[in-house]
Amino acid sequence: MSNRKCHNTLSDSAKRIIDANLNRLREGIRVIEDITRFFLNNKEISVELKELRHICSQEFYEGILDARDVAHDILQESLPQEWSRDGMQSVITANFKRAQESSRVLEEIFKLSHIQKSEDFKKIRYRLYDLEKKTSTIMKQHNSNL
Repeated sequence: MSNRKCHNTLSDSAKRIIDANLNRLREGIRVIEDITRFFLNNKEISVELKELRHICSQEFYEGILDARDVAHDILQESLPQEWSRDGMQSVITANFKRAQESSRVLEEIFKLSHIQKSEDFKKIRYRLYDLEKKTSTIMKQHNSNL
């Protein structure tokens, strides 16, 4: 099933969910990627994160951008607990959770129209779980060397 045919079966609301969660997923991965690259200097994890981010590229999901409606997004404002972070570890944790949650939403929404895409996002979610553990271990070692 082509991307266009897949998305034509979805409502604009479902397309908005996909669009928002693809953005969150890529953004969360990018934050972690930059931390593992520039703060932890870990090429292996940085490359894997970069590959994951490219898998989630917007071009692969043509047909959903037209449904974007930022002007009517009812939750644009941040919550107070999102206003600050306690350190680099909390930034990493928040963004892993953000990416994992987004991949789960995409997994569930794609069950409505394209089971293979649903399975793809499930695989991404499990890769993120594994990378979170690896990154946490490296972060602990990095902090003990400060």
